[in-house]
Formats: sequence, structure tokens, C-alpha cells
Amino acid sequence: MSARRRLKRVAASQPGFLTLKSSLDPTDLVASRRKRVNKNKKKNWNKYSDINDVEEFLEDVRLQERTTGGLLSEKTDDSLFFVDLGQPEKPEPKAEAAHHDEGKKRKGKASRPLRIDLILQRDSLVPPPKDILAYQQPNAKKLRRIAQNAERLAAKGVVPRRQKQLLSRRPVDRTAKKAETNNNPDRHYYDIWGQEPKTSADPWYLQQTGKKLVKRPEKLNQKPSVLPAVEVIAPGGSYNPDFFSHQALLQEAHEVEVQKKKQEDKLERQLAVNKEDKATEETNLYEQVEGLVEEDENDEEVAPSKEDDEAALAAIAVTQKKTERQIKKEKAEKLKEQQRLTNRRQTEQQQQLFQLRSIKASIRQQEQKTKSKQMQRKSKQEAQKAQPRRLGKL
Repeated sequence: MSARRRLKRVAASQPGFLTLKSSLDPTDLVASRRKRVNKNKKKNWNKYSDINDVEEFLEDVRLQERTTGGLLSEKTDDSLFFVDLGQPEKPEPKAEAAHHDEGKKRKGKASRPLRIDLILQRDSLVPPPKDILAYQQPNAKKLRRIAQNAERLAAKGVVPRRQKQLLSRRPVDRTAKKAETNNNPDRHYYDIWGQEPKTSADPWYLQQTGKKLVKRPEKLNQKPSVLPAVEVIAPGGSYNPDFFSHQALLQEAHEVEVQKKKQEDKLERQLAVNKEDKATEETNLYEQVEGLVEEDENDEEVAPSKEDDEAALAAIAVTQKKTERQIKKEKAEKLKEQQRLTNRRQTEQQQQLFQLRSIKASIRQQEQKTKSKQMQRKSKQEAQKAQPRRLGKL
């Protein structure tokens, strides 16, 4: 609250203070009346309830807890008060002792903490809240129940299953003859890192049990590229090259551009069009006018009459109606055609028996073609090994 507003409120509370508003103002009369509010509704609790006294009390309790560590009413007199007996008299130190004490004081002054560090230190006597998560452990209830069950069984004399298995194990015979050490330096040396484990079991058994080792593909043993790890550029492409090496590099680039220009010129010469074959204005005009005269002649033709259309439809209806003799004839022709096709198919199959040599030759030719394609694919892959790898779409 600002000082001006506070002064206004103090002045307004004085008995002889007069406001600038008229006393007959109806708004003042309404404001002076006590507003009747329904307190049984939750939305009016905080709006029309005065809890300043409760807040002040709680703030006072918090202040006492911060400063003294608890309520003053619960503290003892010895913790709140002490008897002042004054400063104890010290004997006067000698000159050397005084000089030694001054040196100590100087050293002590340097080791004092800074003011900013003192401000940042905790000044509250309220203990920090207990970290509940530090005392929690996963499955604590389950583990506690298992421990209680084990204690109950141990009280009854029941031995757990795992302990029974340990007790039923055959004890090791310590008096057995120890194996003689082989001090032969020429004995076989087994390198656990350099050799594959020897499997004496059946491969089918290993495959079914999932213990068979995965065979390493042959492709992983091949290098994907025959290029060196780092390509060394020409000496003319360095940061500060020699004049002659730089000129040699420029000459190589120039030759590449000259070859490109020759290829472009050759393509232009091949695609060049003769001037005599080009269309002229007269030929274009002739092509545009062509066909206009024929269209005029066609327009003069007489359209067919309605009587001619009806006669044509009647003739079509008569031709569409077939006699029984014609239907039988068509069926016989269809049967003959089917019989001819089956006979032809049988003859073709019989002829294929006599064409075994040609079929074998075609199969052999197809195999040679596939082998040549495989060789081409392999050569292409070998050629790609000498090229840089493609890392992305671009």
C-alpha cells in the first residue's frame, strides 16, 4: 500500500473528516448498509469471509518457528534467557605475546567468511522435511511378507527347498588325488580368443535347441571399396601450390572441358536440320487451306429420307431372325472348329517330341545368357568398388 493511500485512509478515519461526496448520494447509503450474503454456498466463502486474523496468527507461528525453532510458549526459561555476568577480565599480555596475537588476528581476519556467503546461509531453525523417497524400496511389502513367512517356517522347523538342495548335494572329496601338473613346455596351447569353440554335439540338436552359431556371411569378409581411406589430391590443388603444379592441374581441367565441348558440338551437328527441308510460308498456307473444298462438296449431299430408314430397319429385323436349319448349321460349324483346334494342339505336342534338340539348344542359349548377365553384374559391382560410395539422394 502506498504512503498517499495510507494517509487518505488515516484521514478518513478521523471523526472530523468530511468527504467531497454529497451525503445524499444513494450509492453511499447502499454501501453503508451491510450486504447480506448466503454463506452456505462455497463460492461466497473466500469472497465474503475475513480471515486476516487467522493469517496473522499463522504468520506469527511461522516466525517463531523460524527464529526459535518452536513456539515461545513451549520453550523453557533457560533456553530463552541468560544471566549477563559481564566480560571476563583477561590478563595483560606481554609485548612478544601481543605481537604474536596481532599476527594471529590478522590471519583470522583473512579467514573470515564473506558477507555474501553469510547472507546465503540458512537462518531458519525449522528442520528440513523428511525425504520419504529415500526410505522407500521397491517391492518392500512383498519382501517383508517373504521374510515373515520364512521366519514362521523356521520356527516350525520347515527347511526351504533351496536349502534342502544345498544340503542334499554330495560333499567334495578333498582327499582325492590331485591331477599332476604338466610342466611340458611343448604342450598344446589353447587361445580362448583366437579359436572358435569346438562343438562335438550333433548339428541338428544344436539347431533345434538354438545353440548353433550363426554362420558368418561371405559378403562381410569382402571389402565394399578398393579405394584408399583418404584420396590425395593433385599437388596443384593444395592451399598454396607451386606455379607449375597449379598450371598442370588447370591444363587437366581445360582438357576435360574441351572434350565436353566436342561432344556437344558433335550432338548439335547430328541433330542439325537442312534448310531445304524446313517449311516455308507457302507450304504452311497450303496445309491450312487443304481440305476446305472437299468439306463444301460433302455439305451438298442429300440427307436420307425417313422412308429409307424404316425400310433399312425392317431388312435388319428380317435378317436377324434365323431359321432352325441355320441354327443347326452354326452348331455343326462350331463343333468342327473345336475338333480342329484339339487336333492341331495334339499335333503340336507330337511335333515338340521331335524338337527336343532345338529345345535343349534354346535352354543352353538361355543359360549362357543368364551367365553373361551374372558376369556383367559382377563386373559392374567390381567397378563400383573403385567409385565413391553414395551417401544420400544427392
